[in-house]
Amino acid sequence: MTENLRSYLDFAVETAYLAGRLTLGYFQSGIRPDMKPNDTPVTIADKKSEELIRKRIEEYYPTHAIIGEEYGKTNAENASHRWYIDPIDGTKAFVRGIPTYSILIGLEIEGKMSTGVIYLPALDEMVDAALGEGCWWNGRRAWVSNLTSLKQGLFVSSISDLTPLRQDGVWNIIKERTYHQGGSWDAFGYALVATGRAELIMDTGMEDWDCAPYSPIFTEAGGYFGDWDGNPKGYGKNMMATTQKLLPEALELARAIQEISLIP
Repeated sequence: MTENLRSYLDFAVETAYLAGRLTLGYFQSGIRPDMKPNDTPVTIADKKSEELIRKRIEEYYPTHAIIGEEYGKTNAENASHRWYIDPIDGTKAFVRGIPTYSILIGLEIEGKMSTGVIYLPALDEMVDAALGEGCWWNGRRAWVSNLTSLKQGLFVSSISDLTPLRQDGVWNIIKERTYHQGGSWDAFGYALVATGRAELIMDTGMEDWDCAPYSPIFTEAGGYFGDWDGNPKGYGKNMMATTQKLLPEALELARAIQEISLIP
């Protein structure tokens, strides 16, 4: 990849910020969601956010493909540059007035995720990275945690996503192997791990736009983003983020969860 990614990163940061400020106009306003066929909520804020992001990409990069959660694919056939959009990651939190929702934007160039942005509007936190440009948290360099044992670490996954049958055994394994456990954090959990405030997040059933920013962010923060088998990937269904030091323990935990759950 020979392109200078700085301009793409600056564009993505500005775009995520603008979309995020737009969503704040609807936040904690008593907004009511509609339910999509997959039984997940969507609001006018989700749609307006994606419309803003799409409009800016189409204006600045008209030949690039766009893949968004709410409006699907545009120019996706044979495009070398593909933008992935999650206009509100954490709509359930957004609807309840919880400030951990985020705007996600990622850019893939010739099959490699190169640029990623997580913006949390209600917290005004920006975590962003491009390959070779470092990972940044509100303008300062960001790195993953330096803990050497997962037993000392903070685990921030949604337990309901990891236990299709809600087996007590899965929860017990997690409690035994980590120091503290958080709740359903959505992309906020990935921001925590990328900035050294937590050590492990695991997800199942992810869509491409759910994952898009994370590969460049964790590459540049010195961490790992990939599947539960230890393969670094830009996107997939069962994914995790952690540090390189803790990756062996995280993979052992993933195997233990898979052995007693319905997660493939």
